Amino acid sequence: MRSPIRPLSLPLCMLTLVVAPPLCAQGDARTQLHALFDEAWEFELRDDPLFATAVGDRRFNDRLPSVTPADGARRAAARRGFLARLRAIDRAALDATDRVSYDMFERQLEDDLTAFAFRAYEIPITADAGFHVAFASLPRRVPLFSVQDYENYLARLRAFPAYVGQHVENMRAGLARGFSMPRIVLDGYDVTIASHVVDDAAESAFYAPFASFPVSVPVAQRARLEAEGRAAIMQGAVAGYRAFLEFMTREYLPGTRTSIGASDLPDGNEYYAYLVRHFTTLDLTPAEVHEIGLREVERIRAEMEAIVAELEFDGTFADFLEMLRTDPRFYAETPGELLREASYIAKRMDGKLPALFRTLPRLPYGIAPVPDHLAPKYTGGRYVPPAEGSTEPGYYWVNTYNLPARPLYTLAALTLHEAVPGHHLQGALTRELVGLPEFRRHSYINAFGEGWGLYSEWLGIEAGVYTDPYSNFGRLTYEMWRACRLVVDTGIHAFGWTRDRAMAYLASNTALSLHEVRTETDRYISWPGQALSYKLGELTIRELRRRAEQALGARFDVREFHDVVLGQGTVPMTVLEHQVNAYIESELGGGTLR
Repeated sequence: MRSPIRPLSLPLCMLTLVVAPPLCAQGDARTQLHALFDEAWEFELRDDPLFATAVGDRRFNDRLPSVTPADGARRAAARRGFLARLRAIDRAALDATDRVSYDMFERQLEDDLTAFAFRAYEIPITADAGFHVAFASLPRRVPLFSVQDYENYLARLRAFPAYVGQHVENMRAGLARGFSMPRIVLDGYDVTIASHVVDDAAESAFYAPFASFPVSVPVAQRARLEAEGRAAIMQGAVAGYRAFLEFMTREYLPGTRTSIGASDLPDGNEYYAYLVRHFTTLDLTPAEVHEIGLREVERIRAEMEAIVAELEFDGTFADFLEMLRTDPRFYAETPGELLREASYIAKRMDGKLPALFRTLPRLPYGIAPVPDHLAPKYTGGRYVPPAEGSTEPGYYWVNTYNLPARPLYTLAALTLHEAVPGHHLQGALTRELVGLPEFRRHSYINAFGEGWGLYSEWLGIEAGVYTDPYSNFGRLTYEMWRACRLVVDTGIHAFGWTRDRAMAYLASNTALSLHEVRTETDRYISWPGQALSYKLGELTIRELRRRAEQALGARFDVREFHDVVLGQGTVPMTVLEHQVNAYIESELGGGTLR
């Protein structure tokens, strides 16, 4: 929400022109900047109704986006216009907060335009996600309290086949020019589609809102809505998934490329270089990232071997990893046991938060299993935020599929990353910020968010969460996993690594289960660059904390530091460095930065 601006009276403004010319200039620049933010925000809400719903704007809840190339060109033209207007504003006349917003908005527009130029929209799926996976969450992501809410929901179900058709045409165009998912990562992918092709509407995930109505929906309307819901599910949602499944089976899978690296795509080297900059917000080349990864792998390996020595394990490092992967004591016997253990760890960490954070969010979180239609191709866990304005909490999803692939010794690190003090705490605090433009409240910068998640795993040492050498080894194997990503992602997409080589590198350096090694490798293949954000973001945050501790000595307050890091929402790493440097200077100068 735009912060209110107190208007100046004419005499005061005229006086200010004489005494301090920048004040009126700043007011003019700020007014222009925030007017542009408001206009661009309104454009994005109207252009993407699903995004509008997610951020709490209900005006377009009966619609789906249009994703044709013509729509993409129209969006690009609008964004070029916003960018030109932004650059016409005198950045030097803005205050520090608005300069950050200016820079972030500029970067966001530039990235959107670059992605469109590469026609990235022609690959709207990854190895475990996609537009169709997001649509499957519709029943729990939309308000369903009134008859009108249900009418809106029905309209979206009916619109799904056309939405699928547009994505299919984009993917077909990608196939024609060699811009597609690699074939090898799509084995088993049909479960994310076929799960929604049912013969009875009542078996569909989309039927849940019709199985139980809220009391606010009149009883007299329920039979009609339920009947229309059955029809909309079968003729809309199911028909759309059936058409997508047919396309994937008959056209896409047979036509996808056999190579795996982004460098093999059209303009692939340039595309991957862009993705590295986009996901890390740092000016690093793939070769530089690769070298950082190799150094981190060597450092972490030494710490892991020290724990093996502490345990007096009789065998090699590879033998120790095999023991961890096969010893039944490290695995839950039932999904309920895994969920209970995750809940216990999360609750223990909840109790540590006041000692580490001055500001805590109001929004609670729950713990739930990964839905069945996603679980086979899904990661070990993930945080799922609620739609803005909903009555839902955030959710820490724990994957209970294939329990022998879900080791308990990594569960503490996973929980701290996904729940608290990781994604839930950071994301919920960002939602509660006031005085920032809406685009900043709802932006997610991978290097910041995932870097914070990995930093949160490390913070568990300070919180005393890792109570035995095995859980600390699990933390290190997760850190090693993220360091290996720097090597593997760049290896695959810039240096010609094979899938087998990438899996072997992960398997030999981490205690991840072999199932997770496969699913994670496929994730890196299908989502170039994203995996780099974790370790590079965490390294930046830890270096900034080291810098603050060294400069402030006994005056360093970890709660204050965390307020500084989280207090402006997700920002690029370069912006975060500036914020922490300003905090250090303020503290050394006797001031207080808030």
